[in-house]
Amino acid sequence: MFICFPVLNLFLPLLLHLFIVYGKCGEALAAVRIQSKSWDFKGHHIGYEEAVLLNSDDNALHDDDDNGTINSHASIRNDDDFASNGPVLLLNGFGVGSFHQHRLFPHLARGVTPAVQELEGSFKDKDSSSSSSSSSSGTDIIIYQQLVTAGLTGERKVYGIDYLGQGRSWPRDCNDGNSDSEKGLIYSIDTWADQIIAFIEEIILNNDFKNSGDESKKIHLIGNSVGGHLSVLLASKRPDLIESICLLNATPVWGLNLFGWSGHLPPPLIPRIIGRYLFDRIRDLGTIEKYLDAAYANRGAFDDTLIQQIRDCTEGKGGHAAFASILYAPPATFPLAPDGSQGFYKNLEMLKCDVMLIFGKEDPWCTPAIAKKMFQSLSSRGSSAVHRYVELDNVGHCPNHESPTAVGCIANRWMASKDRSQQQLSLWNDQNTRDKWIVDEPWGTVVAKEVNVQDASLTRMEKIIASLV
Repeated sequence: MFICFPVLNLFLPLLLHLFIVYGKCGEALAAVRIQSKSWDFKGHHIGYEEAVLLNSDDNALHDDDDNGTINSHASIRNDDDFASNGPVLLLNGFGVGSFHQHRLFPHLARGVTPAVQELEGSFKDKDSSSSSSSSSSGTDIIIYQQLVTAGLTGERKVYGIDYLGQGRSWPRDCNDGNSDSEKGLIYSIDTWADQIIAFIEEIILNNDFKNSGDESKKIHLIGNSVGGHLSVLLASKRPDLIESICLLNATPVWGLNLFGWSGHLPPPLIPRIIGRYLFDRIRDLGTIEKYLDAAYANRGAFDDTLIQQIRDCTEGKGGHAAFASILYAPPATFPLAPDGSQGFYKNLEMLKCDVMLIFGKEDPWCTPAIAKKMFQSLSSRGSSAVHRYVELDNVGHCPNHESPTAVGCIANRWMASKDRSQQQLSLWNDQNTRDKWIVDEPWGTVVAKEVNVQDASLTRMEKIIASLV
């Protein structure tokens, strides 16, 4: 999100957060517990979260009150149960912490079992071989319905993390860029990439693959805005770690590289003044609300709580210097293409992993023209990797927060499938509306539609818009 830059929140509780969420993807979502944790990266304090699926008896998941409390019979599942469904890491947009992913966490933690996917695939095969609806056996249908109704889905560990210099991730003893822990530090996207790679290797792989015997040890990434840009960078630099990426209104550009300073702390006088002035303006409550109004298609999708969360995260002692560093930091260092070129779009063409684009249509910044240009870049790949594009009507810049039901369902089915091609995988359950899917969120109706390559051609105006970004 292009909103206020958060600083260390001294008041974020260390208590566990309990959530019970019910989706409309054909199944009731399991209850999850979101645990706030911390990790050390090069001496810096990094805040991250894990969504842990709760185990319960048949009634526990539904025995909740209006406050979302869990039945006392519920218990946390063992980590070993998560090996069958690869973990996913959620990468935030700019200006928020992992709290902005809390609506999406429960949708992803429940996963989708291969049994459900394979059984549904058998229905497709039978339907294609016979015009009669009775070709699917009654037993198969009953089993499938029981699997779905019972919520027998593959548990997936879900992680969220705050980038260094945002949310709960900060150098120790921040002092406006002047402390020993801050000196020489640059808040660039390359720094964040190094942080995420270390987090994947030291935390996720150790937690989720330690007893699996899986030699591939790959994870899924879901990134919103700059988190999508970062996902492409990570998949380009470390393809050995990434199974697939899902880009939610990804921004194709990052890093202003302003003249006069490299971005390494402490800042000189002029950048310090500029950073302080701008930072104090954009973290104003009224300004935050205006940016959210622009970012969201539905005013009801965010409230004063989110506005205050963002503001509360800006009260530490490192924000002014960090914001100045971000303004002056250079763009990402992407790997070079064989022809010597580099950059976001060029690396999309070189990605080896499967890529899903999910874009809110009402985004004023990362518009459908941007999504189409990304889709065209992916379509020029010579590899067998899959790329697909879903457009969400009545959704803005943050689909993870404005349409968690649609994003959660699509991402779950995407991540659980071995063959993610359009011929083999339907991205939503309702086979009667394969072209589009209508989803009711509490604040409005969302229409999901898959865009094919032939429908992704850019108009002359869209080419102009895309070329300017």
